[in-house]
Amino acid sequence: MELSLRKMIPVMLESGARVIAPDFFGFGRSDKPVEDSTYTFHFHREFLLRFVEHIAIRNITLVVQDWGGTLGLTLPVDPGFRSRLVRLFVMNTVLPVGKPLGPHFYEWRSLVRKMPDLPVGQLIRHITPQLTDQETAAYDAPFPDGRFKAGARRFPDLAMVEPGMEGVAEAEAALRFWREGWSGQSFMAMGAKAPDSETMHALRSQIRGCPEPLVVTEADHFVPEWGEPVARAALRSFGDL
Repeated sequence: MELSLRKMIPVMLESGARVIAPDFFGFGRSDKPVEDSTYTFHFHREFLLRFVEHIAIRNITLVVQDWGGTLGLTLPVDPGFRSRLVRLFVMNTVLPVGKPLGPHFYEWRSLVRKMPDLPVGQLIRHITPQLTDQETAAYDAPFPDGRFKAGARRFPDLAMVEPGMEGVAEAEAALRFWREGWSGQSFMAMGAKAPDSETMHALRSQIRGCPEPLVVTEADHFVPEWGEPVARAALRSFGDL
């Protein structure tokens, strides 16, 4: 997670903010259990809730993208987290509630199932071709071999695309919160080339008071790789610049 946000963090720091960018277990510099079965929706979500509780941060601007959103957008269901939250900054993500997603998701899930030793850097670069060789290698660096890619392998199978899956109840409650209970500031950015743009517009309609999204013309799914102008636009929207 920290790697994808590296172009945004300096801008956020310039505004005087404190920036905390935790890696999920299985990614970055975090521990990487090698058993695929370790990684569940609640395993990741409980880590995030307990982490925030442990460091006792308040006045949170929640910044989410991809699985950071699928998990992070459910955090305000927890009253303790909700009391700490003041703003939302959301990029390309989805919050499934037990219903099918578009065909691109199933193509991605099928690909991951066929490639247990995922070429992580290569896949990211395919979607974000402006990455340098050094940046691509940085995406591969956390994974010495395929055993340590369990977290990456599992994410597609955790998406809540069928009724009764783990996380559906939390996602449904989260959508009710964002639609009916949210009163803070929101900012959305999305890549014009991303296959999930329709999903993002649908999500925006569920976030009370969320303005029209910033559409990054040249960006695909990984909007944080166009981070500096996106971060500045968000901070201007929030009144911090």
